[in-house]
Amino acid sequence: MPIASAGTTVSSVRLRLLGWVARRFAGAGPVSFGGSLSRLPDQSLFPLFRDGLDPVDQVAAWRERAPVSRLPLPLGVRAWLVTGYEPVRAVLGSPDGFSNDFGRFAARVGLTAAVEPGGLGMTDPPMHTRLRRMIMPEFTMHRLARLQPRIESIVADRLEAMAGIDGPVDLLQEFALPVPALTICELLGIPYADRALVQRFSTARFDLGDGAYAPLEAINESRAYLRGLVADQRRHPGDGLIGSLIRAHGDELGDQELAGLADGVLTGGLETSASMLALGALVLMTQPELADPLRSGQPADALVEELLRYLTVVQVGFPRFAARDLELAGASIKAGDLVMCSLSGADRDAVLGPGMDRIDAGRATSRSHLAFGHGLHRCVGAELARMELRTAYPALVRRFPAMRPAVDPASLPLRRASIVFGLDALPVVLDS
Repeated sequence: MPIASAGTTVSSVRLRLLGWVARRFAGAGPVSFGGSLSRLPDQSLFPLFRDGLDPVDQVAAWRERAPVSRLPLPLGVRAWLVTGYEPVRAVLGSPDGFSNDFGRFAARVGLTAAVEPGGLGMTDPPMHTRLRRMIMPEFTMHRLARLQPRIESIVADRLEAMAGIDGPVDLLQEFALPVPALTICELLGIPYADRALVQRFSTARFDLGDGAYAPLEAINESRAYLRGLVADQRRHPGDGLIGSLIRAHGDELGDQELAGLADGVLTGGLETSASMLALGALVLMTQPELADPLRSGQPADALVEELLRYLTVVQVGFPRFAARDLELAGASIKAGDLVMCSLSGADRDAVLGPGMDRIDAGRATSRSHLAFGHGLHRCVGAELARMELRTAYPALVRRFPAMRPAVDPASLPLRRASIVFGLDALPVVLDS
């Protein structure tokens, strides 16, 4: 999508931060790619937990009690969790009050190993302004429109492939992952032979279940691959985003910066969109009345927006660091404090209207959801994500109108403690 969130580079530095916390809490020595989050208490990780498709009750309880509350982290790290819609918008919309420059925080706490944020998500102006100005022309509706026929072709090809499979089909592997993976690879100009590898990089970096450092290996592999791809395209620029940026900006955009931008697009547009496609399909199967208008040819726009709000798959936004002492919704935040915004909590806030814990495609609200973030770091790929979802959902429910989960939905393997919420598998029966 990032979707995701919440910005162009969704998680690489957030994972480093959690890894640092886990290492320090466990009393480990130098940074190494191992360890586990098992000793990081659940009261620190609960914003990443779900009860089915809903944020756990603790998120709502914190939001109602105090929408800005201290989040317990070890070793005296002062951290805040923001769960209310208005305070989250205030944080995300205040680049002067809150910094995304992780490097300054890393230097202060001694996290100096392998800190290489890249992309847009962990930079402040003027660097962020410069990089975003370069990449935004590639994400205008006019430029993205050229991908619409390709998205339609990818969706049709995957549906045809699914129809040829006997027995239950894993909708995640056969549809939800390939559609955004092939779209993003098309956008970036990644060679077809490398696309399965790139998909693995994107998926692995979001899951903290195998330990806080495991995703770092995927991040480093992805960056190494993209640096090599950038070097190749310096010599022979392709037709994708990487080649286009090279032709437009030449040496003004260094290899490291360009690889970081490409990694951000890959990260923000693959796993997040795949999660939305799979979870949204699950909703349409378990609440079939939502799919009926799509089958009759009605536009998917309103339903897509409501699913984005309801699911908010990027659960927390980029970590921010208070640039100065300030007050936020009654909380006294000190300069340098870590501030985490619960996007999933904010998108269920009653300030948006009644019944926010259910899906209402006809919902009228004057406030926008935060599934793509807000402000300076709002996801640059939001319109591409919408294109994918608006194309994929109607095509899926029309081609397989009797599709249903092959197992009890309550038994589906939902991810636990993942920054991007999602499923590990979605077995479905295509016909009645």
